[in-house]
Amino acid sequence: MKLNRMPNATTPARGFLDGQMLIAMPTMSDERFARTLIYVCAHSSEGAMGIVVNQPAQNIQFPELLVQLEVIPESERIQLPRRAESVKVLKGGPVETGRGFVLHSADFFIENSTLPIDEGICLTATLDILKAIAHGKGPQSAILALGYAGWAPGQLEEEIQQNGWLHCAADPELIFGSDIEHKYERALRKLGIDLGMLSSEAGHA
Repeated sequence: MKLNRMPNATTPARGFLDGQMLIAMPTMSDERFARTLIYVCAHSSEGAMGIVVNQPAQNIQFPELLVQLEVIPESERIQLPRRAESVKVLKGGPVETGRGFVLHSADFFIENSTLPIDEGICLTATLDILKAIAHGKGPQSAILALGYAGWAPGQLEEEIQQNGWLHCAADPELIFGSDIEHKYERALRKLGIDLGMLSSEAGHA
């Protein structure tokens, strides 16, 4: 797994859906995105990039990853701060699954590496943030995503027009909340939608 500097890690011009949550419709035809909730990190005329926040990476724990990446030696694993123990490792999307992306609160920033997104949420893709978390100096809230979701220019807009996605405002609980299984339903409730109703309506579209 690689964590390296984000390409062009400068503050982009704000896109239409930057900082929003994409909610996959029950009619989503791409199985990789069934029932996914995606935080949009960048959206412009050049395409879009986001992180899936409700799919845990199976059998991968954050402390194990720190040892594998040689951020800390095995002997220091039991001394990790509680905040580091609680960082969730997620499947961020089907693109570059060997690369790690840390979505985190804005109380941590690395010059030329951290990308501010919206409302106190940032993205950092370097080993430095993992080292900071391991030593208790990282952000208050963080998740580590393996891979990301990407769209070509105009592709996301087209999928939204075809009722592939709904979108709602993001909040820290939807991004960092430990109750990963219920994030999808919670996002729908923000729009006043009951999942049962949506499923039945989708069948009669």
